[in-house]
Amino acid sequence: MSMLAESNQLLFYVNGKKILEKNADPELMLLPYLRKKLLLTGTKYGCGGGGCGACTVMVSTIDPVTKKIVHYSANACLLPLCALHGAAVTTVEGIGSTTTRLHPVQERIAKAHGSQCGFCTPGMVMSMYSLLRNHPQPSMQQINEALGGNLCRCTGYRPIVDGCRTFCNKEDCCQLKENGTCNVNGDTANGVNGVNKPHDSVSGDVCKGLFKEDNFLPLDPTQELIFPPELILIDNESKRELIFRGERITWFSPASLSELLNLKVQYPKAPLVVGNTAVGPEMKFRGVFHPVIIFPARIVELHIVTESDTGITVGAACSLTVLKDTLSNAVSRLPEEKTKLYHALLQQLGTLGGAQIRNTASLGGNIISRSTTSDLNPVLAAGGCVLNLASKDGTRQVPLDESFFSTSGTSFPKPEEILVSVHIPFSTKGDHVLAIRQAQRRENALPIVVAGMKVHFEESSDIIKGLRLFYGGLGATTVSAKETSQRLVGKHWNEDMLSEACKLILEEIPLNPSAPGGMVEYKRTLIVSFLFKLYLEVLQALNSLASDNRDISALKKFDTTSSTHIQTYQNVPEDQPDHDPVGRPIMHRSGIKQATGEAIYTDDMPPVDGELYLRFVTSSRAHAKIVSMDFTEALAMPGVVDIITSYDFPGTSDCTLDDGTVHLLAQGKVMCVGQLICAVLANTPGQAKKAAAKVNIVYENLEPVILTIEEAINNNSFYQPQRQLEVGNVEEAFETADQVHEGEVFLGGQEHFYLETQSIRAVPKGEDGEMDVYLASQDTTHTQALICAALNVPANRVACHVKRVGGAFGGKHTKTGYLATITAVAANKTKRAVRCILERGDDMLITGGRHPYLGKYKVGFMNDGSVTAADVSYFNNAGSTSDDSILVVEVGLMNMDSAYKIPNLRCKGSACKTNLPSNTAFRGFGYPQAAFVTETWMSEIAIKTGIPPEKVREINLQRGIGQNHLKQEIDARTLIMCWNECMEKSSYNNRRLAIEEFNKHNYWKKKGLAIIPMKFPIGSIFKFFGQAAALVHIYLDGSVLVSHGGIEMGQGVHTKISQIASRELQVPISDVHVVETNTASVPNTMVSGGSLGTDVNGMAVQSACQKLMERLKPIKDANPKGSWKDWVNSAFLQSISLSATGFFRGFGREMNWEKGEGNPAHYFVFGVACSEVEIDCLTGDHKNLRTDIVMDIGSSINPAVDIGQIEGAFVQGLGLFTIEELKFSPQGLLYTRGPAQYKIPAVCDVPEQFYVSLLTDVPNPHAIYSSKGVGEPALFLGSSIYFAIKDALIYARKERGLPELFTLNSPATPEKIRMACGDQFTNMIPKDAPGTFKPWAINV
Repeated sequence: MSMLAESNQLLFYVNGKKILEKNADPELMLLPYLRKKLLLTGTKYGCGGGGCGACTVMVSTIDPVTKKIVHYSANACLLPLCALHGAAVTTVEGIGSTTTRLHPVQERIAKAHGSQCGFCTPGMVMSMYSLLRNHPQPSMQQINEALGGNLCRCTGYRPIVDGCRTFCNKEDCCQLKENGTCNVNGDTANGVNGVNKPHDSVSGDVCKGLFKEDNFLPLDPTQELIFPPELILIDNESKRELIFRGERITWFSPASLSELLNLKVQYPKAPLVVGNTAVGPEMKFRGVFHPVIIFPARIVELHIVTESDTGITVGAACSLTVLKDTLSNAVSRLPEEKTKLYHALLQQLGTLGGAQIRNTASLGGNIISRSTTSDLNPVLAAGGCVLNLASKDGTRQVPLDESFFSTSGTSFPKPEEILVSVHIPFSTKGDHVLAIRQAQRRENALPIVVAGMKVHFEESSDIIKGLRLFYGGLGATTVSAKETSQRLVGKHWNEDMLSEACKLILEEIPLNPSAPGGMVEYKRTLIVSFLFKLYLEVLQALNSLASDNRDISALKKFDTTSSTHIQTYQNVPEDQPDHDPVGRPIMHRSGIKQATGEAIYTDDMPPVDGELYLRFVTSSRAHAKIVSMDFTEALAMPGVVDIITSYDFPGTSDCTLDDGTVHLLAQGKVMCVGQLICAVLANTPGQAKKAAAKVNIVYENLEPVILTIEEAINNNSFYQPQRQLEVGNVEEAFETADQVHEGEVFLGGQEHFYLETQSIRAVPKGEDGEMDVYLASQDTTHTQALICAALNVPANRVACHVKRVGGAFGGKHTKTGYLATITAVAANKTKRAVRCILERGDDMLITGGRHPYLGKYKVGFMNDGSVTAADVSYFNNAGSTSDDSILVVEVGLMNMDSAYKIPNLRCKGSACKTNLPSNTAFRGFGYPQAAFVTETWMSEIAIKTGIPPEKVREINLQRGIGQNHLKQEIDARTLIMCWNECMEKSSYNNRRLAIEEFNKHNYWKKKGLAIIPMKFPIGSIFKFFGQAAALVHIYLDGSVLVSHGGIEMGQGVHTKISQIASRELQVPISDVHVVETNTASVPNTMVSGGSLGTDVNGMAVQSACQKLMERLKPIKDANPKGSWKDWVNSAFLQSISLSATGFFRGFGREMNWEKGEGNPAHYFVFGVACSEVEIDCLTGDHKNLRTDIVMDIGSSINPAVDIGQIEGAFVQGLGLFTIEELKFSPQGLLYTRGPAQYKIPAVCDVPEQFYVSLLTDVPNPHAIYSSKGVGEPALFLGSSIYFAIKDALIYARKERGLPELFTLNSPATPEKIRMACGDQFTNMIPKDAPGTFKPWAINV
């Protein structure tokens, strides 16, 4: 090749600015380039694998064929920089800012209260912005599709969707005016500084909606950034081959097909990369290395779409979005008979990945990867698609069939061949095509099993002429049931054929019981269930399925209703001054900054000169002796500065826990996979990562290896103390009970999945041992103490700073302290700043999560459903250190009664010592697990007595003022109010009748309904817990600075503190600024958790403000007509201090375990949720139809923040109980280490109808401004979805002659739902006896 014909210059634009890179590094992705090189930190790192959407940007390019400019969203973490030649990238900073102008998307998401911790917000903004560039008035379907690739862990999605909904075509959206309307005669509006204008109403009136759209900036498409003219000129010039050579990889970007074919001869093993959605994750997460990468996306021939008499041919480099648009166009204008295959493909494309993945992933890449979880390959193969291959020697056409999926098959491309295009044929008369999949989550999740099926009949008959059956998810690649298909040819399409087909296909596609991915019996069931679905679809198409056939419901889609979200809350009193913000739905104080990307998180801070990057080396064994550690190879790697071990701690390298001490870095042995052993320091994150992989550790396995709760029980492996509580006479109550029931239930763990991974920066100040530590932590004082002990310096030398945290949920307390301490030790040793940002996989591996629980219960009750006695034992899987596990057990025991009165009770709790990463605090802190066990036996009492479950729950509710099993007084008067209001608002009784009618007529679809109460404690078992301090300054210009000990992690504590200071000082909220949390300003703080943030810190701020107002009172009295600024300046001139500290001593409550009694709860939060679901008994899928929540949270300080917390907690709970499933190997390795394997709820999981109401006129006398803590309680209400699923399953099982009483361990995943619906298909599959094989994954 002539050097004149090639170039090593990469030219692209970012936010309208030209970028020219010579010889760009092929290993560099756009995300680190934006963040580290261009310092555009609004684009966030969330997972690095394209699964969370935090790094979403908009890419604009010129279509190679049409020459039109196209805009699309993309994941910056997967976009190789070298792929951006000729493109224009727009980041969140490029569309608007607080210093220029806000873009309407930024404004509306913020003002609709769609930003809490804010870490996901820039990605949400850019996904919506990209949609608006193509569709200025989108439909709700387009909005949901656009947001489908973005995850949020805080909001529950509802406010994000509602903010985006305001851009809707008004005919498409029925709810626009719901937001911001008052049920009386006033309207709320986001006024100046986010304070809503007063209502023309009286105290006690109820408001509906949290924002009003009338004041929003209009969308003006003419004001957007234009596509750079220079890129248009370059595109018109003759293209040259681009070659970029990095340290390890060479990137070729050919300009013509002939250049590409020559390269494939020269580099036959080099992968062709277009969207990098397959090769990228392979290289990053699975260690696959390619020294040469070829990027063919600039070649016109690979983008051409043509239509002929036989079908449509799509270029291999066309994105899945182009494929979708092409097929949609064909379906809209061609007869249905010709487009059956296209309909099936469109169905798959609707749920495949998120929009960002579909926009970049190519059709050719999807096919060539031959991934077993490809949603398209089984359907393309079943449809008889043809691959057009080319090489230097010529072209050939091969069928996409079973031979393609065998590397030795004739259809598989030779090393020198490339896929040019794919011919997707039209369907013909007599064709019937089905695409079907089942995944852990309905959208943006790889399928567990996927199938493409096509049957062709002899003319005017039901005799099979041809049959093609392809499955994914059952082997290393797509598998064909070729033998089954051949043996069925000539058969009539009837039940005999179906029976034979099921038998044949189970024989032809055997699944090893130890197969990767697990769920083997479920997968076998899906094989035949999918075949049954094809059978019914075809019968219906042949008009051979009677309308009254019971199986017709298998073909029905889930019920769809209009998406409706309504929030109701109490209006402020009529006489409340306009400037008083308390009780109003104020926008999060950082909402706008978070939406523009200007809010600074730990890793957004610019590096200082010489800053080092830390990477941990973790154990690969669950229980082993460390024989030796060899750092030689690692230290010889480029850029490596040092390796930190336990010997580098000037002070202690241990941390004291309940059961003794733990080593921050392993010493001599390891106790779990993922335990920290040492830390590598290097000049770049990449260098540190590569060097960490070169640390050589020799292990010697130790026994026993205890992983599960059952193994811990059998080995008597528990942390001490084990706790017990008892009240009444349990044994006597069992004897006198009408019935006694025993059972057990298991609840799996949960990953925090905060969007911002663990993040720390330690910066030595160079003298006196001083150090600044910037981190994302819930507990600055705990971290400070650990660091000082490790460095052997007093606490006055180390200042811990937290500006904001990108989500925490309990996961940034203890483990963050450990990580920060090691980072500080590294900074101390090297005398350089050190940054530690965990990758998502490492974060999930190292930090633990919510405790898995096993509950064993015996309960006595009368025939009317009233409970008389309970004896319950709880076991949590604590992991390899005790962490907070004993406290989690204690909280569970103290609150296992949940919302019920249990007169005779014995409960025991044990924290199991196992060889897993230590589990830790998580939102709810033991209450959700304990209450779940209680609700399980409550629902079973209903079955045993034949009384409806809501009646059993209602008869046992706590009522009025009484005592719980701790002998603590409880005022539960508002619990029954919540219950009655929820029953009424949800129309429970009418809907129960409607569900029973629906279930009578739908054998394969069932609906379920459940109403669940909740009583959540706010308080502490330690007297000292709950103390708080604050520091308030008033400056001479009248502005107010507040510092307090609470951590802002999305729950809005800074916003509420601003409201409190505004009211107490009688100044506009715009004059109040809450500064970072800093141990140098407010010392000896408590952890931000337990929903106490506003309660305790608000009291401290109130105390400080009242001191200041007391000092100003004589000045105000002397000059009553003066302004705030006048008074402040007069005070200064009179030498009156304008700075004050405030302190709150806490609640003075505690628990006495020796006596088994106490008063740990300061008060309780009550709530009730009613949820309705629909399940698919054939696949295990389910849909959340409606949820009504009624909560007593006292007098809300900020209804927008509080309702946001309720919705976010509920959706997180929904994830815990129905979707999120941690998978561990039999060796103790966590498989689920990212969003590809671990699914949290997405926008598709929010109930279609979602109503939240706050009880009115229920002030709480025990907290500031009569409010209540709200962050954690509603999480347990997510179990109402689980119990609604179980309710639906009971209907299904009853109809099938199966026992209504059965165990459904949590989470209620598709696998568990399907396998609980016993039928002819679950009965026909081969079963594997436990103990006869080694499972792929274990329940821990």
